[in-house]
Amino acid sequence: MAKRYRVKKKANFGLTILLVLIIIAGALIIGGSSYIKGMDKPLDSTSEEYITVTVPAGSTTTRIGQILEEQGIIADDSKFKIYSKIKKYDGTLKAGEYSLSPSMTLTEILDIIQSGAAKTTRFTIPEGLTIDQVTDILAEQNLINRDEFENLLLHGEFDYKFYNTLPAGDKRLEGYLFPETYEIFTTASESDILNKMLGQFDSVFIDEYYKRAEELGYSINEIITIASLIERETRVDSERPLVASVIYNRLDAGMALQIDATVQYALGEQKQFLTYDDLEIDSPYNTYKIPGLPPGPICSPGKASIEAALYPADSDYYYYVLKSADSIEHNFAETYDKFLVYKSQYQSTY
Repeated sequence: MAKRYRVKKKANFGLTILLVLIIIAGALIIGGSSYIKGMDKPLDSTSEEYITVTVPAGSTTTRIGQILEEQGIIADDSKFKIYSKIKKYDGTLKAGEYSLSPSMTLTEILDIIQSGAAKTTRFTIPEGLTIDQVTDILAEQNLINRDEFENLLLHGEFDYKFYNTLPAGDKRLEGYLFPETYEIFTTASESDILNKMLGQFDSVFIDEYYKRAEELGYSINEIITIASLIERETRVDSERPLVASVIYNRLDAGMALQIDATVQYALGEQKQFLTYDDLEIDSPYNTYKIPGLPPGPICSPGKASIEAALYPADSDYYYYVLKSADSIEHNFAETYDKFLVYKSQYQSTY
């Protein structure tokens, strides 16, 4: 009996030790969990301040924590490092410019930096602008250094299918800064911004368009040149294929295009009325004097004008003129005599 009693007593003692260890482990787990939860509190939950924080490329978690502490976003960079390791953020944080607040928890801050949801801005390039006008917009919004951007326009090298087809020259990228509204990181470089626009053109000008240009017997640069003429000649989408048909009909007939927009491009200004002296300007872009197409695009055309250049209407039109001084629509004519009638009607309205 005594022997059995001692075994039972020893078993009870072992059970007691096990229970104590479980309680200690539980306390450690609960305590550790509470400690980790305590680390996730914001520096100042009442703060309404937002601070722009730049995380440089290649920054370690340690360095990011130091930056955040230096800028008053968090209280302790060492806790930031520990927390990021425990929660497996370490090694996943992205460079960029972020808008952060002392009222954010570590989790909120880490989620933002991990997502790469950096501070962004937008800019819009309307259809029909020249490369100089696009540069002006970007410079006025302080998105670029003008000298660096213009140097890229002249000397930058780019890896796009269309780029390899372009003729060399100062105006090589005219027509290819695709009109669109763009969202960029506020830290975007001149190269980033330029590639954003060129990349958009590359995505819009699909393989079907290359094949169609070849069917028409025109180079990509010639198609974009025609599209740019269409873009500057009409703002009415339904008229774009008709204007394209006039251009092709006149080219096929060996007629001068006589497009006012090309003279305006040569002059470097958009005048409402061109004078006879203007029409005599000595420039390869003056389609009143030089037969065929100008040497390149005169603006950045939108997709509708590009498609019109590739798929013109089937017409016998050779002329068009505005319906009235306050209209954006045109009358189209097959003969010069009919054109003169429409022209007289237009002139009577101003």
